[in-house]
Amino acid sequence: MIRLRTVFFSLLLLFVTGGRGLFAQSAPPGSATGHVIAEVIPVFSATETSQLNFGRFSPGPEGGKIILTPQNTLSVVGSIFKGPGAFNAASFYVTGDSDGAYSITLPAGPVILKHTSDAKTMVIDNWVSVPVAGTGTGKLQNGFQTVFVGATLNVGSLKDNPVGIYTGSYNITFDFY
Repeated sequence: MIRLRTVFFSLLLLFVTGGRGLFAQSAPPGSATGHVIAEVIPVFSATETSQLNFGRFSPGPEGGKIILTPQNTLSVVGSIFKGPGAFNAASFYVTGDSDGAYSITLPAGPVILKHTSDAKTMVIDNWVSVPVAGTGTGKLQNGFQTVFVGATLNVGSLKDNPVGIYTGSYNITFDFY
């Protein structure tokens, strides 16, 4: 009788602990379909649409500054005589993903303008923009925005800055994120 109980108890224990697979049927493997999505967005780009132009002027005996705002306002400080003709702030047409945000980085230091036929130079500094420079300050509206840029031109005397045309270039960075 003890032996029969032991066999019965062993069979019961086998069934409860691990012998279930002996009597249960396995379920067929399940499957599901996964879906993937990817979106190609417009290329982020910036194009200069108008050049920074301080216009025509004549330096006086002390020189001075010409301040051109992004809103296209020009003011003169010092002994500089503003001449006739056009001037304008720079503008850049920025395009990309609709409602995309971007950063604007203006030149960190001064930019040198060089006389086209002489070794004389002028310096541009105090760069400003609308929208303002900084991280995430630009926001595309329907995939585009115009950025306006102004700066200050430092002009010496007529001896320092003789008659002629002065040219140069500068870099602005637009980072899309």
